[in-house]
Amino acid sequence: MTDFDAETDFLGEWGRFQQQTFFLLCLTVIPNGFVSLSIVFVADTPPHRCLIPVDVNLTPAWRNSSIPLEEDGRGALVPSQCRRYLLRDVQSFSDRGLLPGVDVNLSGVATEGCVDGWEFDRTTYESTISTEWDLVCDETWKTPMSTSVFFCGVLLGSLISGQVSDRFGRKPVLFFAIGVQTVFAFIQVFSSSWAMFCVIFFTQGVAQVSRYVSAFVLGTEILSPRVRTIFSTAGINLFFCVGYMLLPLVAFFIRGWRMLLLGLALPGVFFLPLWWCVTESPRWLLSQGRVEEAEAIVKQAAKRNRTEPPAVIFGPLHKEHKTERRKAHNICDLLRTGNIRWLSLTLWVVWNSLTISYYVLSLNTANLHGNAYFNCFLSAAVEIPAYMLSWVMFRWCSRRLSLFSTLFMGGLVILLTQIIPANLMYIAVMLEMIGKFSVTTAFSVMYAYTAEVYPTVLRNTALGTCSMASRIGSIIAPYIIYLRSYSVSLPYILIGSLTVLSALLSLLLPESYGMPLPDTITHMQDFPGCCQKTPYKLTQTEEAETGAERKSPVVS
Repeated sequence: MTDFDAETDFLGEWGRFQQQTFFLLCLTVIPNGFVSLSIVFVADTPPHRCLIPVDVNLTPAWRNSSIPLEEDGRGALVPSQCRRYLLRDVQSFSDRGLLPGVDVNLSGVATEGCVDGWEFDRTTYESTISTEWDLVCDETWKTPMSTSVFFCGVLLGSLISGQVSDRFGRKPVLFFAIGVQTVFAFIQVFSSSWAMFCVIFFTQGVAQVSRYVSAFVLGTEILSPRVRTIFSTAGINLFFCVGYMLLPLVAFFIRGWRMLLLGLALPGVFFLPLWWCVTESPRWLLSQGRVEEAEAIVKQAAKRNRTEPPAVIFGPLHKEHKTERRKAHNICDLLRTGNIRWLSLTLWVVWNSLTISYYVLSLNTANLHGNAYFNCFLSAAVEIPAYMLSWVMFRWCSRRLSLFSTLFMGGLVILLTQIIPANLMYIAVMLEMIGKFSVTTAFSVMYAYTAEVYPTVLRNTALGTCSMASRIGSIIAPYIIYLRSYSVSLPYILIGSLTVLSALLSLLLPESYGMPLPDTITHMQDFPGCCQKTPYKLTQTEEAETGAERKSPVVS
């Protein structure tokens, strides 16, 4: 296949066609911002205590003292959320006119579970799935499981979306995912049980990542090299942030979880008509031998950009649909030799740690001191300058030092957060936002950095495996937040330590700033921590293919 960018150079870089493609594809990922993190408000657990039935005849003093005190994660005494004093004993004391703590030593009174249910504080939320299905006490594990189920769907979507997109096209998969996500969002509103909610949420995860990946690939394949760099780094991420920032604004005005999900589902309907505004990828059409359709799209783009296309756009190689036979590479090649094996293992660990830190900090906003809606908005807003900084660092700075500095600063700040005194909680929130800023910047740098260190023959496969490693981190993240029930500081110590260790580990990675992109495995730089001394040997077929690629570059 010849150079697609050179053949379509007559279109220009930033005409009406490119502008429309850029902004419409960015718009399609806005719902991803509020769907993926809607669980922050949908599954939040407000303060609660055992319900004391109104028909129980207790004096006001005994009704107020019927809940025992216990230590919270910070060591302070608070009313128990899962136990109450044995109600028949309390009623007996009340009927005899005894006073709690004066006539009766409460430490000697037996306790029982919340056999009559719970009463929840309705100040912040009208309802959540936790309040509706009593996901508290012995059922608390179901709350992080709800989030993990969603990310299990994202993991499955990551595995299948690329293959389906390669088989049926980018555009059909994009709009099918939009349709599935919208329809199941409406169905989720009518969930009658926690199990039903999770099954639908799993499907939402599959559709969300399919939507994002299809839009990402479609944009990078249609746009010109300079514009696609902006699209893939700042553009699509900033529009994701717009959706993330809209989430707390909508949730502030809609306090019930069912109506909130309905409000978040409605915008999906308006994206379906974009089918007639977004084109299929001409690159993909050419790869399938559908040259006439690809030419029709390019000619239409030239008309919109007011440029004159040449009589013959694509050369005879496209017409004949000839493809060069090349050695097929697979995931096993990422572990075949010592150099690439250590590089892959290191990147998988760093990707996993980064994702854990990002989602713990994002999903934990409801637990921070202060207003949950403002904290979530602030957590989303700090991502905007983070993505801008990542673009600046990637343009002018060392890749390895950029990754190390942002990771190390993020981990250090997160570790400092847990030692802030209780009376300075706003400082703790500020430090957590700085940590979120640093981790987000590192994440953005990490994605493009990974694409640079791997060779062309393995780049897509390598990015896919790194993405899978990150999905594992997102599945684990809700349970790290769950550790707050044992100690408020434990999640910060864990993710802070992981992030700092990942920063130190990133120093072993090769530098790619100013270096040419490797085409084959032998072109890769040495991994500094690798002890393998025998270089990878090309077969005769690979040597011939390398020579052919240098004569006629292949668009991957």
